[in-house]
Amino acid sequence: MRIGLSPRRTQALMSALLIAATPAAALAAPQDRYYERSFVLAANDRCGLFEPQLTAALTAAAYQARGAALRAGANDRQLAETAQRARARAVTTPCGSADLKTVQGRVQTAFSGWSRTTRMQFPGDRRGWSADRAAYARPTWRLMQATTTGASPVRFGVVGGMDRPDQLAAVVSWQGRSRPTGVRIVMRDAGVAPRPWLAQGLPPVVQRRAFWAAGTQAADRTLLSEGRANGQAWLFPAEAADALSRLDPREVFTVEFVFRDGSIARSTFEAGDFAAGRAFLAMGQV
Repeated sequence: MRIGLSPRRTQALMSALLIAATPAAALAAPQDRYYERSFVLAANDRCGLFEPQLTAALTAAAYQARGAALRAGANDRQLAETAQRARARAVTTPCGSADLKTVQGRVQTAFSGWSRTTRMQFPGDRRGWSADRAAYARPTWRLMQATTTGASPVRFGVVGGMDRPDQLAAVVSWQGRSRPTGVRIVMRDAGVAPRPWLAQGLPPVVQRRAFWAAGTQAADRTLLSEGRANGQAWLFPAEAADALSRLDPREVFTVEFVFRDGSIARSTFEAGDFAAGRAFLAMGQV
């Protein structure tokens, strides 16, 4: 006996997953795209539909859809319910369904080009992330957002290369002042304040968490802002990147440069699709 779905459910499944198969689809509302991509990933977890690289591409697309849904007005509770409905639907979809096999092939075709893409932009409300997962002999920005502190350009994100693992870093070329003695990333502490802080700036001090740089070194020229001849690279622990990935895309965080006299220079960044960018980088590591 053929295991399958009713004609109505088959059509609904086909339509939904064809939307999910388009990384930049404009045919569905952001929350709908998040639902469909969550369903595809849940079905893949159960049925092993896709190769690891394609799974990584779908994961990046799901993070991107989640960020778009939050920026469009959805909240964490709504999206948690959306993901739960998607997983529940995947549980009731037979892995042996001919319709699911058809959709599997179409998703593979639709995402195959995207999975070969080496560079991508992840726009935000105010600032976005630039991602590059190509392999370079010298250190390069794999995921980066740029801003300034005063007249000094600051770049922040993930640095990597052929001979070094990816690492969270801040690179600054100072203009007209001494070098800092320490640098920290400051963001909402999800353990103390589980709800996103969407007001302007950082939450109250008691709801913040800081990650101090583990070390510093002269920045490679490939990491410097255009027109700068030298700068400092400050390196952060892996747990800081994990904490950033858990922020709401609409939240901000700061990189704070602490000087010997006690003064602090701050650069403000937008969390945006940092998690989607990291998933995009992972496509080159599977």
